[in-house]
Amino acid sequence: MKARISRRIARRLAAVFAFYLAASFVVGVFLAENTLRVPRRPVAQSDDFRAAVSRDFHARVQDAQIEARDGAVLKAWYVRPASWNGSSVVLLHGLGDNREGAAGFAPIFLGANYAVLIPDSRAHGQSGGAIATYGILERDDIRRWADWLRQASPGCVDLFGESMGAAIALQAMEATPNLCAVVAESPFASFREIACDRLSQTAGFGLAFSRTIARPSLEAALLYARLRYGVDLAAAQPQASVARSKVPVLLISDADDSNIAPRHQARIMQTAGPQDRIWIVPGAEHTGAGRAAGEEFQRRVLDWFAKHTTPRPLPHEQRRDA
Repeated sequence: MKARISRRIARRLAAVFAFYLAASFVVGVFLAENTLRVPRRPVAQSDDFRAAVSRDFHARVQDAQIEARDGAVLKAWYVRPASWNGSSVVLLHGLGDNREGAAGFAPIFLGANYAVLIPDSRAHGQSGGAIATYGILERDDIRRWADWLRQASPGCVDLFGESMGAAIALQAMEATPNLCAVVAESPFASFREIACDRLSQTAGFGLAFSRTIARPSLEAALLYARLRYGVDLAAAQPQASVARSKVPVLLISDADDSNIAPRHQARIMQTAGPQDRIWIVPGAEHTGAGRAAGEEFQRRVLDWFAKHTTPRPLPHEQRRDA
């Protein structure tokens, strides 16, 4: 009698566990598709931006495009001020945004005589590409944009990014030769870690939930992305890129950020090099350092780029030269 009861309980537990795994896989597929396929925000204020650049800087906005490794056509705005200092800054927007979101930073650099390139990230704005990959494909996209800039730019190529754009900028350091410096506001430390955050935020529970009960769903999402799209999202690791690169990085951490927690930037700094710095901005929400710190934000960012004007080799070139 007891044996029959035990077998019945075991069968029910096995059925519950099988349902849990099946449900986890279904949830994982849903998570992966929603993560990779981001709704596009249309570029709607092109005329306003062109008029402002012409009025304030007596410059012209040039439409630029390149072809990515996978054939996706990527598009951008390029502006060279009349009194150009020979250096350029690539401005990288966040997830679900487009070049207009990063264009708000353009006056800072144009006013200091930098040229600016403001691309739509792949699968965003007017750029091609079916999916966003959080740095896996985008790092090579940035390398190609840097090559495009160097056709006319004898000076430095610098990167400035916020949120996802910041994470892409950090990963691009391992693919883009001869960068001079990077400023990254509110990047995530690794895709796996930010995915845990998003699961916990969505469910309304702490990180323990995403690292235990929801862990099979996360792993299923990562597996599905690899099998369906050939993209290993777990390899999106800005922290590891910073650790390997010698490009000077200024991390900007928004102290009150509830979107990408400041612990992500703290983790990056744990393995960062002596050339890297972090600036923690009190009172800033997600990507809000410019609003919270005002003129100090502009001064620190421009000083960082002005201080670092030596192009840096790629990590494998650094090892070869050592």
